[in-house]
Amino acid sequence: VQLQASGGGLVQAGGSLRLSCAAFGGTFSGYGMGWFRQAPGKQRVLVAAISSGGITYYADSVKGRSTISRDNAKNTMSLQMNLLKPEDTAVYSCAGARSSGLVTAIYNYAYWGQETQVTVSS
Repeated sequence: VQLQASGGGLVQAGGSLRLSCAAFGGTFSGYGMGWFRQAPGKQRVLVAAISSGGITYYADSVKGRSTISRDNAKNTMSLQMNLLKPEDTAVYSCAGARSSGLVTAIYNYAYWGQETQVTVSS
């Protein structure tokens, strides 16, 4: 499967962004999906994950401000981020796991889309 992320950009603190991830090839409904981010000088971390059936996980840093969703019929996944903070600034990637369940460990993700930059100005 190939993944294509989009939707990053520059936004002021308090604003919103919606990231999208489109999947091409493979059986999208068979993959647990996730959004990761990597800030300068820091490790890549999981922001949110969603199982094939819609069970979700959020990192504490975005919980309550973000919503992950997927449409298996359209082979797409999204991350709606609200009340953005400067510390949300990072490159974001969508990823797919071979398991259809809720996958939170980065080493279980096998498929990666390209990065999209999110910059939040104060």
